[in-house]
Amino acid sequence: MDEPLIVVVLLLVAASATAAVAVRDPVHQALVLAVLGVALALLFTVLQAADVGLSQLAVGSVLTPLLLMLSVHRVRRREKGRKGKAR
Repeated sequence: MDEPLIVVVLLLVAASATAAVAVRDPVHQALVLAVLGVALALLFTVLQAADVGLSQLAVGSVLTPLLLMLSVHRVRRREKGRKGKAR
């Protein structure tokens, strides 16, 4: 295995995971979570687990952030509707 590449990818995973925790806005968290999913998929690929990497790419990089962004959008739209009715 190419150990320097593994170290670089592990650092990328650690940095993106830290950023996902540090970011406060849910939309930005979902975007950073997508980056984390790509980094994990890359890590799995480097570690010769391509099937797990492809699954991670589909679920962790696309599906989960998309569902989070749709949920945030729906909650914000509902809150906006409630504020309009309260007036």
